[in-house]
Amino acid sequence: MNLTSKAALIGITLALGACGSLETDKVDYRSTGKAPSLDIPPDLTQLSKDTRYTVVDGAISASGYQANQVANSKVPVATLSVGDVRIERAGNQRWLVVNRPADKLWEPVKDFWQENGFLLAMDQSNLGIMETDWAENRAKIPQDAIRAALGKLLDSLYSTGERDKFRTRLERDANGNTEIFISHRGMVEVYTSSGAGTTAGDKQTMWQPRAADPELEAEFLRRLMVKLGVSQEQSKALVANSAPKPTAAVTTVNGQPAVKLEEGFDRAWRRVGLALDRTGFTVEDRDRKQGIYFVRYVSTTSENSEPGFFSKLFSGSGKGAEPTKYQIAVRSIGEQSNVLVLDTNGQPETSPIAQRIVKVLADDIK
Repeated sequence: MNLTSKAALIGITLALGACGSLETDKVDYRSTGKAPSLDIPPDLTQLSKDTRYTVVDGAISASGYQANQVANSKVPVATLSVGDVRIERAGNQRWLVVNRPADKLWEPVKDFWQENGFLLAMDQSNLGIMETDWAENRAKIPQDAIRAALGKLLDSLYSTGERDKFRTRLERDANGNTEIFISHRGMVEVYTSSGAGTTAGDKQTMWQPRAADPELEAEFLRRLMVKLGVSQEQSKALVANSAPKPTAAVTTVNGQPAVKLEEGFDRAWRRVGLALDRTGFTVEDRDRKQGIYFVRYVSTTSENSEPGFFSKLFSGSGKGAEPTKYQIAVRSIGEQSNVLVLDTNGQPETSPIAQRIVKVLADDIK
């Protein structure tokens, strides 16, 4: 091999080595398009009941609202606002509160996701829920010398091995504002092999759940604020507002595992709802007056991992674990709330799966 060939080989090797450095400060999503949905455990069958934007149950009086505001003022939540948009944060959870009717926000929010490179897999304004399909953040792929030279010619050959989807939920509060929640769910592709001595060509991949990313949720909330009229500088200042200390802990109530929150019912109800959206639950119905979410849950263990994305595309997938129905109850006294797991009959659930659910919710709410 002559000197020129060696130099060229070294240059290519160095360029390929640059693939290890990711651009983590950018977000540039590209939908998986017409590929089949990655319906990982739990299944994503949605609400069948028309609960449009979930208006607060019960009568509302001026004196009652004022008393509730005084009680909520004790909760350590950071709030900043610009115009009719404000962001609230408790622990690692953030959401927007917009002084506009929910039906006036639906189309702008829908346009927002499409402008950011997503297709919508779910678009149900009667439920106040929309959900994107699985998409890849192409900004995580490094722009090395080879890709810069060949452009889009080899673009389809590169992949991050990660997929993300986002659920947006719109709910009306007692004061006529609209609360907007964005929850993230992620998957990562991992290699598997049938046994020792398996060659690289025989290796298969499967998709496994990865943890929700609160900072990614915050970035899309910030971008949504800009869509709703807040400037770039103002949106960054609002999102950067400091957060209070965690307010959730695992405890036991009458021998039953529970999540303890140092918050009143209204805020605990919102935070539990957001945690359920993030962490492997399908909410079938909710009864705010009784403080109960009716959910289906499949434990996201390694046994429930997804088959490879492309193998699923061409050959279909096997039947996963069946979801189990539970009730998630929020019980509050003053500024303290307990989150309990009940069975389908409303009786206390004390099984290991109940303990796992409690831990999952507590970890997310923190």
